[in-house]
Amino acid sequence: MTPMTSRLAALLLLLGCATSALAQASAPFPNRSIRIIVPFTAGSGADSSSRFYGEQIGKGFGQQVLVENKPGGSGVVAVQATRQAPADGHTILMGSNSPAVVNAITMKNLPYDPFKDLRPLYGIAISPVAFAVRADSPHKTVADLLAAAKKENRPLQLGNYSAGYQLVAAWLGTASALPVTHIPYKGGAQMLTDVVGGQLEVGVIDFTGTTELMKGGRLRVLAITADKRDPKYPDIPTMRESGFPDFETWVWSAFFVRAETPNDVVDKLAAAMQKAMTSEAGRAYQATLPSAPLMMGPKELGEFQLREYQRFKRVAELAGIKPE
Repeated sequence: MTPMTSRLAALLLLLGCATSALAQASAPFPNRSIRIIVPFTAGSGADSSSRFYGEQIGKGFGQQVLVENKPGGSGVVAVQATRQAPADGHTILMGSNSPAVVNAITMKNLPYDPFKDLRPLYGIAISPVAFAVRADSPHKTVADLLAAAKKENRPLQLGNYSAGYQLVAAWLGTASALPVTHIPYKGGAQMLTDVVGGQLEVGVIDFTGTTELMKGGRLRVLAITADKRDPKYPDIPTMRESGFPDFETWVWSAFFVRAETPNDVVDKLAAAMQKAMTSEAGRAYQATLPSAPLMMGPKELGEFQLREYQRFKRVAELAGIKPE
């Protein structure tokens, strides 16, 4: 092959690639497989939901949906992978309150802005935070817990296993005007083991993580941070009922895309998710989960995300918590 022929072949190859890319870009969405990036390990609740809903929307679109697990950095690794993908809707982030809210408050030099770099797509699941003690604890209510700390002139000793739960623990301290000793854990399972064993006075945890131990008579939940009582556990009061009218916050998960994703693509994806979540299969799947479905479209989800951020921002400021 002569040099001229080689250059001509290379030019034709480039033109072919460019034509193919242009055709793909102009084709109706979706025009290839979709991937969902999950910031947690395989087998987690968010991973399972991503796979279930991914399969449902894939059937509707006639495209394969692949789930990629990219744990690390409290969701930073997954967010960065999403930001590096084209903003065309073919890459979806399974976000949660950590990467979408908490990181912006607690992490120094965060390499992304959850409000400028991500666009809310559709809510997946939601549950309140719980204040849990061992079943035979002398504390029957949050008031009992606070009264004991005041009487003994000591800090509240609250276990947590992420920055979000630390903020909730700090919130109880500022709301009750009591100092807090934060006891960090690597995971909720070990923390609850210490609560049940009497090594830890109170654990701050996702309410869904307490139900089995409650059913087994080993754990008691003093209160939850929901706006109303859980119909499955009507005897457990909310923090609002416990004397803290503004004490509401949630553990939640939702789908996001890059902020630059076109409106029509976001609308298609949101409609597909709504269809999947309200379908017979979707409702049957949700019935197997301890959490409740977070049925929020892009606008409502964005407003919810902002409210959660503003709540925790105030908590951090009052508690003197600085980004690290």
